Amino acid sequence: MILSMTGFASISRDFPGGLLSLEVRAVNHRYLDVQMRLPEELRVIEPQLREMVSSRVTRGKLECRVGLNQLETDTTTLELNAQALDSLLLVAAQVEQRAPQAKGLSVGELLRWPGILKSNSLPPEVLQQLCLQSLATALEDFNASRGREGEKLKIILQERVTSMETIIAGIKPKLPLILEAYMNKLSGRLQEALGNVEDDRIKQEFALFAQKIDVDEELSRLTTHLSEVKRILKTGGQTGKRLDFLMQELNREANTLGSKSVSTETTQASVELKVLIEQMREQIQNIE
Repeated sequence: MILSMTGFASISRDFPGGLLSLEVRAVNHRYLDVQMRLPEELRVIEPQLREMVSSRVTRGKLECRVGLNQLETDTTTLELNAQALDSLLLVAAQVEQRAPQAKGLSVGELLRWPGILKSNSLPPEVLQQLCLQSLATALEDFNASRGREGEKLKIILQERVTSMETIIAGIKPKLPLILEAYMNKLSGRLQEALGNVEDDRIKQEFALFAQKIDVDEELSRLTTHLSEVKRILKTGGQTGKRLDFLMQELNREANTLGSKSVSTETTQASVELKVLIEQMREQIQNIE
């Protein structure tokens, strides 16, 4: 499957005393760039979240945003963690002995100290597991949306490939006649300008010139590159960089075709090919 680097997914999960919401969105980028927006309660599992993302996504600028909406309920109760408080007071006393000038902790500061108050709300480890499970589900939806977008891009690219093959198939049989007509025209001008010139000499010079303006090799390479594009699109997977390289090769051959052109037909073919290549390149920038 061809995957787009553009995608979006969101999920919400209720838990006792609140709601967890999670969003994953991404746009195209040369490498994988993951940005996490997490509440403080979930900062501890950020490495795990990043590892989960990188195992499922290889390219793109991805943002993962997690929100917690904790509700106040009548059933929520608070309980003092006496053991944690005793430990904290012991440490505070040791600090005062070593630094008498240090200011002591107020009651408010003691109560705000992590772990001093316990509640009957969801334990941190359960909330963390809920977040990990939510991200796993969101990433499935995210990759599914990228797959749908990738299939649309694949169809667009296949259509452009077909158009390019049609142009090449149309111009290739005309090359001998185009070359012959140009040579006859050039020969007439030379005879008119130079008068009597040895016919063998003219033929020799024309043979050398014909090699310089022959574009059959460029058309053959264009056909080969297009066959490789079709093969890659059919195979799927991480194709963005390979397709981007092929666009460079196709563009090089189309430019050479234009520079060697001796007729409006081949010039027009070169222009049309370069337009289609540029359209493909724009779409390929969104492929993983």
